[in-house]
Amino acid sequence: MFSFFLKNKDNESDKDSLHIKTAALLIYAAKIDENYSDIEKKIIKTALVNLGVNKENLEKIFKKAENIESNSNQILEFTKEIKNSDKNFKIKIIETLWSIIYSDNNLDMYESNFMRRLTGLLYLDNKIVGNIKEKIKKNLTNDILS
Repeated sequence: MFSFFLKNKDNESDKDSLHIKTAALLIYAAKIDENYSDIEKKIIKTALVNLGVNKENLEKIFKKAENIESNSNQILEFTKEIKNSDKNFKIKIIETLWSIIYSDNNLDMYESNFMRRLTGLLYLDNKIVGNIKEKIKKNLTNDILS
């Protein structure tokens, strides 16, 4: 009787909903330093494809995520579904977030604070997140030097 209340808006699948909220979280991270660049958009879109978003649906999911993110004032609504995902999915998200943050070769205090909060919200170990951060920084340094 009340099953229509449980369905996602626009008949989105659960997977689409997860991808949209994941993209919204990534967009939020990209905008936190007030410099939302094309490089960050490319990182987000590449990550979405790597997470299983169909290339035909990529722009639709990305636009929905931008809309949701711009109309939201907190990250909790983005992290609810992500925190229930498996550890590998969450690690891919953290890798993408660090890639976004370091895409401008700078970590500011807002980005650092965001990652600390997010680590707790996603129930991830600080050591794992720190190791991912160092791996991304090292890869970035190697890319610059080569």
